[in-house]
Amino acid sequence: MPQITIKELAARLNLSISTVSRALSDSHEISKATRDKVRALAQELNYIPNLYASGLRSQKSKTIAVIIPEILNNFFALAIDGIEEIAQQNGYHVLIYLTHDDHIKEAAMVQHLLNGRVDGILMSVAAETKDTSHIAEFANMQIPVVFFDRICDDFKTIKFVTDDEHCGFIATKHLAERGCKNIAYLSLSKNLSIDQKRMDGYLDACKNLQLKTNIIACTQKDIENEQIISNLLKTDKSIDGIFASVEKLAISTYEVCNRLHINIPGQLKIISFSNLRIASLLKPSLTTINQPAFEIGKQAAVALFRALKNNTIFTQSEEIVVPSTLIIRDSTAAK
Repeated sequence: MPQITIKELAARLNLSISTVSRALSDSHEISKATRDKVRALAQELNYIPNLYASGLRSQKSKTIAVIIPEILNNFFALAIDGIEEIAQQNGYHVLIYLTHDDHIKEAAMVQHLLNGRVDGILMSVAAETKDTSHIAEFANMQIPVVFFDRICDDFKTIKFVTDDEHCGFIATKHLAERGCKNIAYLSLSKNLSIDQKRMDGYLDACKNLQLKTNIIACTQKDIENEQIISNLLKTDKSIDGIFASVEKLAISTYEVCNRLHINIPGQLKIISFSNLRIASLLKPSLTTINQPAFEIGKQAAVALFRALKNNTIFTQSEEIVVPSTLIIRDSTAAK
């Protein structure tokens, strides 16, 4: 069966091609009744838009880029699902760029995207990124950027985050309520806004609860992290609680405890920010601060497409906080 065209849709509905095109792109210049009528027929006839042709007409690539530090982290996998849902509704393709938390790779990717290959950017910055001047080039090129999770504080745009500082406080308080007296905080990178806020929550809770603080700087490499955590637990046997800022550090802690025959939660209780799908299947199951990753990705994409439709970039900073949830499991069970 030949593919239905926008011209045929217009003829069947007795509408102009431009009206049908605007209706399909959800333009508010077209009444809701007309938009609904056009979409209904398009769905009935299995109309597939010609993204290449429409891109040529509008001088748009019909593509957005998502720049993330890693894909193994379940937060980013879920966020991409949310982004994809909105992109498909808008007839856009999504390109995924992985920085592997490397500042140099991130800067190179930004330079690659500045040549007009994409219409907009959704971004979560690399752990190593200190200098963000390369990101500022997007604004100079009038390419809208929306940050999610790991944000750039000095870049004026809309940013979607979770309540990291509050949850850092709650996580530390939960460990203390379960009997922990010496809680170590495993930090991935002090350059990251999320890490700093989670650490601030930890420090605030320790101050309120009159607990000593113990911040451990970890790295991007699992082998190095396991060595750092192993040295920590061998050196200070009074540590009875671990607060992992990200899930990879929680998994490294489990690996070390298994090798050192440290019982979780009898000798050591563990809590982590994580959207790990198998958290409930770990032995013992992992207590987590779950972030609404899918919803964050979805909301960030909606904001980006709003800017694309209005042909604007963001000139003011706005931070949207989407609350996270504490899910208590066996890794913090009381003695």
